[in-house]
Amino acid sequence: MPQGQPSVVPEDGLTTRQRRNRPLVVVHTGVGKGKSTAAFGLALRAWNQGWPIGVFQFVKSAKWKVGEENALKVLGASGQGGTVDWHKMGEGWSWVQRDLDNSTNEEKAREGWEQVKRDLAAETYRLYVLDEFAYPMHWGWVDTDEVVEVLRNRPGTQHVVITGRNAPERLVDFADLVTDMSKVKHPMDVGQKGQKGIEW
Repeated sequence: MPQGQPSVVPEDGLTTRQRRNRPLVVVHTGVGKGKSTAAFGLALRAWNQGWPIGVFQFVKSAKWKVGEENALKVLGASGQGGTVDWHKMGEGWSWVQRDLDNSTNEEKAREGWEQVKRDLAAETYRLYVLDEFAYPMHWGWVDTDEVVEVLRNRPGTQHVVITGRNAPERLVDFADLVTDMSKVKHPMDVGQKGQKGIEW
């Protein structure tokens, strides 16, 4: 593995090993494809390490059968790596089509966040994938300042990955690792809809 040289060494009193193993908040944002895909790639690595994983989908429909869900559930039940729990909060809305007047969606998002808070307090998982969670914060359904404070004060060694467009600046400033996925080209630009094996 190549050895990187840090541009700044923080004066936090931690040893190199302590700093290396501290839990991270990761944000995948931007208009490009691949934010959730990258988060599920991290979940595969966590599974391989034997970590318990909690996936919380905040936007995608509870009826939508995504390939990552099936694959990670099978792996989680195999007994060879970590466990996987999958929670769906969405009612079938997305960033493309949604009814902002539908209070049910907002309520589901808040319920999902309350569950995440309970699990963080109980240290239920080692890796949390909060898929599309940037949207409820961007729309004001979940308070970003509260999210940052809860994540700042989470106990133990719990890693949290948040995906979604328009991640609030406060969250981006707080996070340890932020990737902004930009779009260069997409099949949708020329009218091609999503397809099996690529989008789900």
